[in-house]
Amino acid sequence: MGFSKAFIVMVALAVGSSGAYALEIKDVTYNTDGGGKVVFSHQQHLKKKTAKSPNVSCKSCHENPRQSKVKYTMADMEKGKSCGKCHNGQRAFSVAKCTGCHKVKNVTFKVKETGPVVFSHAKHLQSMQCSACHNALYKTGPNKSVSMAEMEKGKSCGACHNGGKAFALAKCDGCHPAPKQVVFKVKETGPTVFSHAKHVEMYSCSACHTKLYPLGSGKAVTMAAMEKGKSCGACHNAKEAFAVAQCEKCHPVQEVKFRVSRVGDVKFSHAAHLGMYKCGECHTRTFPTKSGGKPVSMAEMKKAKSCGACHDGKSAFSVTGNCDSCHVRG
Repeated sequence: MGFSKAFIVMVALAVGSSGAYALEIKDVTYNTDGGGKVVFSHQQHLKKKTAKSPNVSCKSCHENPRQSKVKYTMADMEKGKSCGKCHNGQRAFSVAKCTGCHKVKNVTFKVKETGPVVFSHAKHLQSMQCSACHNALYKTGPNKSVSMAEMEKGKSCGACHNGGKAFALAKCDGCHPAPKQVVFKVKETGPTVFSHAKHVEMYSCSACHTKLYPLGSGKAVTMAAMEKGKSCGACHNAKEAFAVAQCEKCHPVQEVKFRVSRVGDVKFSHAAHLGMYKCGECHTRTFPTKSGGKPVSMAEMKKAKSCGACHDGKSAFSVTGNCDSCHVRG
Protein backbone atom coordinates (compact mmCIF):
# COMPACT_ATOMS: atom_id res chain seq x y z
CA MET A 1 0.00 0.00 0.00
CA GLY A 2 2.84 2.38 0.84
CA PHE A 3 4.46 1.81 -2.54
CA SER A 4 1.23 2.39 -4.47
CA LYS A 5 0.64 5.68 -2.69
CA ALA A 6 4.15 6.86 -3.43
CA PHE A 7 3.73 5.88 -7.07
CA ILE A 8 0.50 7.82 -7.37
CA VAL A 9 2.18 10.91 -5.91
CA MET A 10 5.08 10.59 -8.34
CA VAL A 11 2.71 10.24 -11.29
CA ALA A 12 0.76 13.30 -10.16
CA LEU A 13 3.96 15.31 -9.92
CA ALA A 14 5.07 14.12 -13.33
CA VAL A 15 1.77 15.07 -14.92
CA GLY A 16 1.84 18.41 -13.15
CA SER A 17 5.34 19.13 -14.39
CA SER A 18 4.37 18.28 -17.95
CA GLY A 19 1.71 21.04 -18.01
CA ALA A 20 -1.22 18.66 -18.35
CA TYR A 21 -2.22 19.47 -14.77
CA ALA A 22 -3.05 23.13 -13.92
CA LEU A 23 -3.36 24.41 -10.37
CA GLU A 24 -6.13 27.02 -9.96
CA ILE A 25 -4.92 30.14 -8.21
CA LYS A 26 -7.07 33.08 -7.18
CA ASP A 27 -6.97 36.28 -5.17
CA VAL A 28 -6.63 36.03 -1.40
CA THR A 29 -8.44 38.50 0.85
CA TYR A 30 -7.03 39.27 4.29
CA ASN A 31 -9.16 40.92 6.99
CA THR A 32 -6.80 43.18 8.90
CA ASP A 33 -7.26 44.79 12.32
CA GLY A 34 -8.18 48.39 11.61
CA GLY A 35 -6.76 48.47 8.09
CA GLY A 36 -9.74 47.05 6.24
CA LYS A 37 -9.50 44.25 3.70
CA VAL A 38 -6.28 43.63 1.76
CA VAL A 39 -6.48 41.71 -1.50
CA PHE A 40 -3.45 39.74 -2.64
CA SER A 41 -3.46 39.06 -6.38
CA HIS A 42 -1.64 35.89 -7.47
CA GLN A 43 -2.11 36.88 -11.11
CA GLN A 44 -0.53 40.30 -10.55
CA HIS A 45 2.51 38.82 -8.80
CA LEU A 46 3.04 35.94 -11.25
CA LYS A 47 2.77 37.91 -14.47
CA LYS A 48 5.90 38.56 -16.53
CA LYS A 49 8.04 41.31 -15.09
CA THR A 50 10.50 43.73 -16.61
CA ALA A 51 14.29 43.47 -16.45
CA LYS A 52 14.36 45.82 -13.48
CA SER A 53 11.70 43.79 -11.67
CA PRO A 54 12.44 40.07 -12.17
CA ASN A 55 9.73 37.44 -12.42
CA VAL A 56 8.24 36.03 -9.22
CA SER A 57 7.66 32.31 -8.90
CA CYS A 58 5.52 30.40 -6.43
CA LYS A 59 8.67 29.34 -4.56
CA SER A 60 9.48 33.01 -3.91
CA CYS A 61 6.77 32.99 -1.28
CA HIS A 62 5.79 29.38 -0.65
CA GLU A 63 9.02 28.00 0.74
CA ASN A 64 7.28 26.35 3.70
CA PRO A 65 3.60 25.47 3.05
CA ARG A 66 3.11 24.73 6.75
CA GLN A 67 3.53 28.43 7.54
CA SER A 68 0.80 29.56 5.13
CA LYS A 69 -1.70 30.12 7.96
CA VAL A 70 0.67 32.10 10.16
CA LYS A 71 -0.36 35.72 10.72
CA TYR A 72 2.27 38.42 10.40
CA THR A 73 2.16 41.93 11.79
CA MET A 74 3.43 45.04 10.05
CA ALA A 75 6.33 45.00 12.51
CA ASP A 76 7.20 41.49 11.28
CA MET A 77 7.06 42.63 7.66
CA GLU A 78 9.31 45.59 8.40
CA LYS A 79 11.86 43.01 9.63
CA GLY A 80 11.75 41.20 6.28
CA LYS A 81 9.16 38.56 7.06
CA SER A 82 6.19 37.66 4.86
CA CYS A 83 5.50 40.42 2.30
CA GLY A 84 8.44 42.37 3.70
CA LYS A 85 10.85 39.90 2.10
CA CYS A 86 10.29 41.58 -1.26
CA HIS A 87 8.52 44.78 -0.31
CA ASN A 88 11.60 46.44 1.14
CA GLY A 89 11.88 49.41 -1.21
CA GLN A 90 14.40 47.62 -3.43
CA ARG A 91 12.84 44.53 -4.99
CA ALA A 92 9.37 46.08 -4.71
CA PHE A 93 7.75 49.11 -3.08
CA SER A 94 8.29 49.34 0.66
CA VAL A 95 5.69 48.16 3.17
CA ALA A 96 5.81 51.75 4.45
CA LYS A 97 3.77 52.68 1.37
CA CYS A 98 0.55 51.59 3.05
CA THR A 99 -1.73 52.60 0.17
CA GLY A 100 0.05 50.10 -2.07
CA CYS A 101 -2.07 47.40 -0.41
CA HIS A 102 -4.55 49.08 1.93
CA LYS A 103 -7.41 50.93 0.30
CA VAL A 104 -8.17 54.38 1.73
CA LYS A 105 -11.33 56.44 1.43
CA ASN A 106 -12.96 59.55 2.80
CA VAL A 107 -13.94 59.40 6.47
CA THR A 108 -17.10 61.25 7.53
CA PHE A 109 -17.36 62.46 11.11
CA LYS A 110 -20.86 63.20 12.37
CA VAL A 111 -20.90 66.56 14.17
CA LYS A 112 -24.31 67.41 15.60
CA GLU A 113 -23.78 71.17 15.78
CA THR A 114 -22.20 71.85 12.37
CA GLY A 115 -23.13 68.88 10.24
CA PRO A 116 -20.88 66.11 8.83
CA VAL A 117 -17.15 66.80 8.45
CA VAL A 118 -15.38 64.93 5.65
CA PHE A 119 -11.72 63.92 6.01
CA SER A 120 -10.04 63.20 2.69
CA HIS A 121 -7.26 60.61 2.82
CA ALA A 122 -6.44 61.26 -0.84
CA LYS A 123 -5.91 65.00 -0.27
CA HIS A 124 -3.72 64.54 2.81
CA LEU A 125 -1.59 61.81 1.24
CA GLN A 126 -0.46 64.27 -1.42
CA SER A 127 1.80 65.97 1.12
CA MET A 128 2.36 63.41 3.90
CA GLN A 129 2.72 59.72 4.65
CA CYS A 130 0.30 57.49 6.54
CA SER A 131 2.75 57.28 9.45
CA ALA A 132 2.32 61.01 10.09
CA CYS A 133 -1.04 60.21 11.69
CA HIS A 134 -1.11 56.44 12.25
CA ASN A 135 -0.66 55.40 14.97
CA ALA A 136 0.83 58.44 16.68
CA LEU A 137 -2.37 60.51 16.45
CA TYR A 138 -5.00 58.05 15.30
CA LYS A 139 -5.10 54.30 15.51
CA THR A 140 -6.24 52.57 12.33
CA GLY A 141 -9.94 51.85 12.50
CA PRO A 142 -12.57 53.52 14.74
CA ASN A 143 -11.39 56.22 17.15
CA LYS A 144 -12.95 58.17 19.99
CA SER A 145 -14.22 61.65 19.14
CA VAL A 146 -11.92 64.53 20.02
CA SER A 147 -13.23 67.96 21.03
CA MET A 148 -12.08 71.26 19.52
CA ALA A 149 -10.63 72.21 22.91
CA GLU A 150 -8.40 69.13 22.79
CA MET A 151 -7.37 69.86 19.21
CA GLU A 152 -6.37 73.38 20.23
CA LYS A 153 -3.96 71.73 22.69
CA GLY A 154 -2.27 69.84 19.85
CA LYS A 155 -4.21 66.60 19.89
CA SER A 156 -5.69 64.89 16.85
CA CYS A 157 -5.96 67.26 13.86
CA GLY A 158 -4.48 70.04 15.99
CA ALA A 159 -1.05 68.41 15.80
CA CYS A 160 -0.70 69.77 12.25
CA HIS A 161 -3.48 72.32 11.95
CA ASN A 162 -1.77 74.91 14.14
CA GLY A 163 -1.24 77.67 11.60
CA GLY A 164 2.33 76.45 10.98
CA LYS A 165 2.25 73.04 9.30
CA ALA A 166 -1.30 73.58 8.02
CA PHE A 167 -4.12 76.10 8.34
CA ALA A 168 -5.16 76.80 11.94
CA LEU A 169 -8.20 75.25 13.60
CA ALA A 170 -9.65 78.75 13.90
CA LYS A 171 -10.37 78.59 10.15
CA CYS A 172 -13.52 76.58 10.84
CA ASP A 173 -14.81 76.63 7.27
CA GLY A 174 -11.68 74.76 6.21
CA CYS A 175 -13.36 71.59 7.49
CA HIS A 176 -16.87 72.37 8.66
CA PRO A 177 -19.42 72.89 5.88
CA ALA A 178 -20.87 76.33 6.46
CA PRO A 179 -23.99 77.05 4.40
CA LYS A 180 -23.47 80.02 2.12
CA GLN A 181 -26.78 81.47 3.25
CA VAL A 182 -29.10 81.02 6.20
CA VAL A 183 -32.73 81.98 5.69
CA PHE A 184 -34.69 83.14 8.72
CA LYS A 185 -38.46 82.97 8.43
CA VAL A 186 -39.88 86.27 9.65
CA LYS A 187 -43.66 86.30 9.61
CA GLU A 188 -44.07 90.06 9.55
CA THR A 189 -41.48 91.04 6.92
CA GLY A 190 -40.86 87.88 4.95
CA PRO A 191 -37.71 85.71 4.80
CA THR A 192 -34.44 87.34 5.89
CA VAL A 193 -31.22 86.03 4.30
CA PHE A 194 -27.96 85.91 6.24
CA SER A 195 -24.86 85.44 4.08
CA HIS A 196 -22.13 83.36 5.72
CA ALA A 197 -19.88 83.85 2.69
CA LYS A 198 -20.00 87.64 2.96
CA HIS A 199 -19.46 87.75 6.73
CA VAL A 200 -16.57 85.23 6.72
CA GLU A 201 -14.67 87.61 4.42
CA MET A 202 -14.67 90.21 7.20
CA TYR A 203 -14.87 88.24 10.45
CA SER A 204 -13.74 84.92 11.90
CA CYS A 205 -16.30 82.28 12.84
CA SER A 206 -15.43 82.74 16.53
CA ALA A 207 -16.62 86.36 16.37
CA CYS A 208 -20.17 84.99 16.43
CA HIS A 209 -19.94 81.33 17.45
CA THR A 210 -20.66 80.54 20.17
CA LYS A 211 -20.50 83.88 21.92
CA LEU A 212 -23.49 85.33 20.07
CA TYR A 213 -25.00 82.31 18.35
CA PRO A 214 -25.01 78.67 19.42
CA LEU A 215 -23.88 76.21 16.77
CA GLY A 216 -26.89 74.69 15.10
CA SER A 217 -30.40 75.99 15.53
CA GLY A 218 -31.06 78.59 18.19
CA LYS A 219 -33.92 80.62 19.60
CA ALA A 220 -35.28 83.56 17.63
CA VAL A 221 -34.13 86.99 18.77
CA THR A 222 -36.41 90.03 18.61
CA MET A 223 -35.46 93.40 17.13
CA ALA A 224 -35.83 94.93 20.58
CA ALA A 225 -33.19 92.51 21.89
CA MET A 226 -30.89 93.30 18.96
CA GLU A 227 -31.18 97.01 19.71
CA LYS A 228 -29.81 96.17 23.18
CA GLY A 229 -26.72 94.55 21.67
CA LYS A 230 -27.81 90.96 21.44
CA SER A 231 -27.47 88.72 18.39
CA CYS A 232 -26.85 90.79 15.21
CA GLY A 233 -27.01 93.95 17.32
CA ALA A 234 -23.61 93.16 18.86
CA CYS A 235 -21.98 94.35 15.63
CA HIS A 236 -24.79 96.14 13.85
CA ASN A 237 -24.69 99.17 16.16
CA ALA A 238 -23.83 101.88 13.59
CA LYS A 239 -20.15 101.65 14.69
CA GLU A 240 -18.78 98.30 13.69
CA ALA A 241 -21.46 97.81 11.05
CA PHE A 242 -24.68 99.49 9.90
CA ALA A 243 -27.33 99.84 12.61
CA VAL A 244 -30.20 97.39 12.97
CA ALA A 245 -32.44 100.42 12.42
CA GLN A 246 -31.55 100.22 8.72
CA CYS A 247 -34.18 97.56 8.25
CA GLU A 248 -34.00 97.42 4.45
CA LYS A 249 -30.41 96.18 4.65
CA CYS A 250 -31.66 92.77 5.79
CA HIS A 251 -35.42 92.69 5.40
CA PRO A 252 -36.75 92.58 1.83
CA VAL A 253 -38.91 95.58 0.91
CA GLN A 254 -41.11 95.77 -2.13
CA GLU A 255 -43.69 97.91 -3.82
CA VAL A 256 -47.16 97.57 -2.29
CA LYS A 257 -50.33 97.77 -4.31
CA PHE A 258 -53.60 98.69 -2.60
CA ARG A 259 -56.78 97.86 -4.46
CA VAL A 260 -59.30 100.73 -4.14
CA SER A 261 -62.63 100.47 -5.92
CA ARG A 262 -64.13 103.37 -7.90
CA VAL A 263 -61.18 105.74 -7.52
CA GLY A 264 -58.34 103.56 -8.85
CA ASP A 265 -55.63 101.47 -7.21
CA VAL A 266 -52.84 102.99 -5.12
CA LYS A 267 -49.17 102.03 -5.50
CA PHE A 268 -46.94 102.61 -2.47
CA SER A 269 -43.24 102.83 -3.24
CA HIS A 270 -40.93 101.72 -0.44
CA ALA A 271 -37.92 102.78 -2.51
CA ALA A 272 -39.18 106.37 -2.88
CA HIS A 273 -40.09 106.72 0.79
CA LEU A 274 -36.85 105.19 2.09
CA GLY A 275 -35.00 108.00 0.35
CA MET A 276 -36.64 110.42 2.81
CA TYR A 277 -37.68 108.44 5.88
CA LYS A 278 -36.60 105.56 8.07
CA CYS A 279 -38.56 102.33 8.47
CA GLY A 280 -39.12 103.09 12.16
CA GLU A 281 -41.07 106.25 11.35
CA CYS A 282 -43.92 104.17 9.92
CA HIS A 283 -43.44 100.68 11.36
CA THR A 284 -45.04 99.80 13.61
CA ARG A 285 -46.35 103.09 14.92
CA THR A 286 -48.42 103.92 11.84
CA PHE A 287 -48.44 100.65 9.92
CA PRO A 288 -48.18 97.10 11.24
CA THR A 289 -45.27 95.14 9.79
CA LYS A 290 -47.45 92.35 8.54
CA SER A 291 -49.85 92.01 5.66
CA GLY A 292 -53.56 91.76 6.18
CA GLY A 293 -54.02 94.96 8.18
CA LYS A 294 -57.39 96.65 8.22
CA PRO A 295 -58.00 99.12 5.37
CA VAL A 296 -58.10 102.78 6.36
CA SER A 297 -60.63 105.19 4.88
CA MET A 298 -59.85 108.65 3.54
CA ALA A 299 -61.89 110.11 6.37
CA GLU A 300 -59.56 108.41 8.86
CA MET A 301 -56.47 109.57 6.98
CA LYS A 302 -57.74 113.15 7.25
CA LYS A 303 -57.63 112.59 11.02
CA ALA A 304 -53.91 111.78 10.81
CA LYS A 305 -54.26 108.02 10.66
CA SER A 306 -52.26 105.82 8.29
CA CYS A 307 -50.80 107.86 5.40
CA GLY A 308 -52.41 110.96 6.89
CA ALA A 309 -49.84 110.96 9.69
CA CYS A 310 -47.35 112.52 7.26
CA HIS A 311 -49.54 113.60 4.37
CA ASP A 312 -51.05 116.55 6.24
CA GLY A 313 -49.93 119.36 3.94
CA LYS A 314 -46.89 120.09 6.13
CA SER A 315 -44.64 117.06 6.30
CA ALA A 316 -45.88 115.96 2.85
CA PHE A 317 -48.68 116.83 0.42
CA SER A 318 -52.15 116.59 1.92
CA VAL A 319 -54.48 113.63 1.44
CA THR A 320 -57.28 116.09 0.80
CA GLY A 321 -55.87 117.24 -2.52
CA ASN A 322 -53.68 115.99 -5.33
CA CYS A 323 -55.55 112.67 -5.42
CA ASP A 324 -53.83 111.65 -8.63
CA SER A 325 -50.50 111.68 -6.79
CA CYS A 326 -51.48 108.31 -5.33
CA HIS A 327 -54.59 107.05 -7.15
CA VAL A 328 -54.10 105.73 -10.67
CA ARG A 329 -56.75 107.23 -12.92
CA GLY A 330 -58.08 105.13 -15.78
